Amino acid sequence: MTISETRLPKLRPVDVRPFVQGGRAALLLHDPLQLSEKTVVIPQGLAPVLALCDGTRDNGALRASLGVRFGVRIGSDVLDRLLDAFDEALLLDNERSAQAQEQMLAEYRQAPFRPPSCAGRSYPAEASDLHRILHDYLEAVDDPGPGIAGGRGLVSPHIDYARGGPVYAQVWQRAADMVREAELAVVLGTDHFGADGGLILTRQHYATPFGVLPTARDIVDALADAVGTQAAFADELHHRGEHSIELAAVWLHHVREGRACDLVPILCGSFGRFVQRDGGPEADPAIDAFVDSLRWMLADHRAIVVAAGDLAHVGPAFGGRPQGFVERAQLQAADDELIDHMCAGDAGAFFRAIQRGGDRYNVCGLPPIYLALRVLRPVQGERVAYDRCPADADGTSLVSICGVVWT
Repeated sequence: MTISETRLPKLRPVDVRPFVQGGRAALLLHDPLQLSEKTVVIPQGLAPVLALCDGTRDNGALRASLGVRFGVRIGSDVLDRLLDAFDEALLLDNERSAQAQEQMLAEYRQAPFRPPSCAGRSYPAEASDLHRILHDYLEAVDDPGPGIAGGRGLVSPHIDYARGGPVYAQVWQRAADMVREAELAVVLGTDHFGADGGLILTRQHYATPFGVLPTARDIVDALADAVGTQAAFADELHHRGEHSIELAAVWLHHVREGRACDLVPILCGSFGRFVQRDGGPEADPAIDAFVDSLRWMLADHRAIVVAAGDLAHVGPAFGGRPQGFVERAQLQAADDELIDHMCAGDAGAFFRAIQRGGDRYNVCGLPPIYLALRVLRPVQGERVAYDRCPADADGTSLVSICGVVWT
């Protein structure tokens, strides 16, 4: 008996990537949690199945919706095999995937530290090789400007180093003095597959190729008390593979020349529900409690706050139109406004500038940057670097990134 005969299939959050198989357009389904080593590739024409697998339809209802809403005709046996493939790869929200998550979470928590998930893929796993690459980026900075001692935080990208290396280097070099002086670093990173409004904590230490950055568990526990322990650790497993905090932590460790400092790693889920309604996150009780609690705890520490967030994601790679000369100029104007608000220390204006356009530029760094501004207020910033990085082979899709140092 197939899964579709007994259940209403609901797809877990998955990363869907364009793929070419046998010369035909297809979609590769990637599980951000990597519960299974199995992958699933489906024809591009069956993409509507992904949206319809929301836990409300059985096989018959799925087939009917595909036909009526999308004009897609599919046999019952074909759909059964597709849903069974989803289930075998643990892509469905059901008992099998829940058990796998419980086992993986237990293994994650029992490990001595969170190993760097991007090492050997996004950057070298060997400390000497990684040191050389980051050093070269720093050496290539034309005019680093004076270091900023006594600073309070920075905005760092979380794009890969190959594209964002120069911006990383400029902002971390400018912030080097404050980074070396800090005894505690709070890193707010984008949770790309996190729940709307989620603030996800972990008590696990973070490792880089340079060693281990110990997590300040007393601060983590106090924050969990403020927002609710269940909510704070509900998606803790996202820390295992999410790259946003890791890519900032590597630079933090490098700039400190391998010397550890205490870390508070916090993954920030989407602000979609705030963008789509009147008001904003400033009216959310959980966010208020989080901000107030963190501000109070940082008062007794020599601390910095790092917002690990990119800006716009535009073009065909993200479901938008190609970015030509006019679109690039419009994008830069929109980014300039956001960076001005960051430098003014105005979290409300930063959020409203994104909300006005319904987040048309897909600013994935919205939650960590907004929260950093509120935690640090009052604060002033300096724009250090900006770039628009290609996101497809044709150069028609872009990811924009910036570096800001707060004092």
